[in-house]
Amino acid sequence: MLNYIRQSLRRKKARRVTQEYPPIVKTYHLENLGPIEFANWDNPLAPEFVITQSNVDFFSKFIKEGDLVIDIGANFGDTTVPMGLSAGVGGLTLGFDPNPYVFKILEKNSSLNYGKYNLVPLPYAISKEEAEFYFISSEASFANGGISPTKDSIHGKFIYPEKIIGIKLSDFLEKEYPDWMSKLSFIKIDTEGYDKEIIKSISDLLAKYKPTLVAESFTKNSDAEKIELYSVIEDLGYDIYYFSDFVMDAKIVPLKSKSDITLYKQTINIYATPKP
Repeated sequence: MLNYIRQSLRRKKARRVTQEYPPIVKTYHLENLGPIEFANWDNPLAPEFVITQSNVDFFSKFIKEGDLVIDIGANFGDTTVPMGLSAGVGGLTLGFDPNPYVFKILEKNSSLNYGKYNLVPLPYAISKEEAEFYFISSEASFANGGISPTKDSIHGKFIYPEKIIGIKLSDFLEKEYPDWMSKLSFIKIDTEGYDKEIIKSISDLLAKYKPTLVAESFTKNSDAEKIELYSVIEDLGYDIYYFSDFVMDAKIVPLKSKSDITLYKQTINIYATPKP
């Protein structure tokens, strides 16, 4: 009971008071990879992630050693690290997150597990063109949030004092990683309901390289917005599936028509693979 009260008070404080929370590094033993270190975020509003072999095996269905893989909305690395382990030290894993607080935890995860992955953390939002944005959250500890061109935002009232940078992904890759672009095999997007707009902004990459795509159908999106998300992906030549979680034995359901995606009223994960 005492621990419950203590944690409840920590959560209340995190919602109201802005402060830094450090990484907490633990070692997890994976059946095929041995000991893997992972840094969780000590923010009481951030759920703890326990990395498993099943997480890595899920991504390894789509990612092979030596690939370029990209995580947009990487958070502290709960999907980025398993993606990186699938691509290996011979691959390149780019983790993008504009949240200045959680980015420090992503940086910590990039420094762990020497010789097992090549993970580069990048503090940028992905946008249609290079621009500056405010990062805004409903929580003082910035456990969640999103970008906005103005201080008036649906994301909340807590505004990071310095603007963050938005970049056009294809321009960035052509400048910084031109030799890797042909190896692009996988992109994951999780951007608090803006996945559709991100997909539009990277449609040139999707059309040219046909990587597997993971995105969210956000609970707050209208049926029309969910249908548009489906259509944007389908029009790029992809088959679309619902999946229950980032684990090897996840439930998978083909979404064969636009209306299928509206059957799910909660936030769901979808993945898309190029049509044969």
